[in-house]
Amino acid sequence: MKVLHIHRIGGIGGSERHLLTLLPALAERGVEVSFLGLDDTSRAPDPFYEALTVPCERVPAPRDLDPRLALRVRRATRAADLVHTHLVHADVYGALGAQRLVSTKHNDDPFRAGAFRFVERALARRAARIVAITDALARFQVERVGLPEAKLEVIHYGLDEPPAPWGSNPPDDVPPTARVVLAVSRLEPQKGLDVAVRALPDIRQRHRDAVLVALGEGPQRQELEQLARDLDVAVLLPGRVPDVTAWLRRADLLVHPARWEGFGLALLEAMLASLPVVSTRVSSIPEIVADGETGLLVPPDDAPALAAAVSRVLDDPADLGARGRQRARTDFSVARMADHTLDVYRRAMST
Repeated sequence: MKVLHIHRIGGIGGSERHLLTLLPALAERGVEVSFLGLDDTSRAPDPFYEALTVPCERVPAPRDLDPRLALRVRRATRAADLVHTHLVHADVYGALGAQRLVSTKHNDDPFRAGAFRFVERALARRAARIVAITDALARFQVERVGLPEAKLEVIHYGLDEPPAPWGSNPPDDVPPTARVVLAVSRLEPQKGLDVAVRALPDIRQRHRDAVLVALGEGPQRQELEQLARDLDVAVLLPGRVPDVTAWLRRADLLVHPARWEGFGLALLEAMLASLPVVSTRVSSIPEIVADGETGLLVPPDDAPALAAAVSRVLDDPADLGARGRQRARTDFSVARMADHTLDVYRRAMST
């Protein structure tokens, strides 16, 4: 079976990390996997390809709408028995020439429930199967977007280990004795890092050596830096780092105060590193983090509640981290994800 995956690439986020895990696992199961990257040249696509281990083709995709790109994608899909698309750009362009189409929905961004839902519905008619990465996302696609429930499958992301490093982290100013409250996400409003900064003064009343370290880049950097200065709290924004796992090992907990979330792969990475999690009770997160067992969940946009939960874990993490690791290895393995995906392909090919 020849399967072509398509995704627009501008860095390595959750959906990209998912592909870097899924594609080689499918190849190990006998699928002839290839990848077509629609490169957002204004960002940083190269690191993704350096980590990719299956055959690939790269096409510049600097604009959202490009008729020439549509023709190139259509040509690339002709040799595939099945085309598997990821996120909006790939969904639109990949649907034009695919013989059999599977589309994975990775997030519940509110814009999908607006006018774009009519585009999503049209694309769904072309798809043999539609994959949602969580039960919450599947409900969103049916109830808010209006996609056909009969075509939907839920396949959770899978990981077996925290992310492998691609280099050594640069020196930083965080004291060795600091209590590190770690966030791993893009610096944008969806992820709620402004709430974590606002929670830090209350956290530091109880734990004076607490430091918020947020790994990632994004448009909210200057706003977060200014907020930290205004509140006079210790926040480190080192950007993208080569060794995320080193920070996971160094941290006391992971904080993830998202306002909505498709999956939150950083949650799974933290659990695999035996790190307790404090996150928000939104979207898919309660499917990943068992409240009171592997971490604590709080309402979104509630800095006092977030501060109280973080302080509670810093006071006594108990066995939250150990339970999280066990849950991750049992319920979110790569083998489970790949086997379910292969089953979806077989059923898509039979339609």
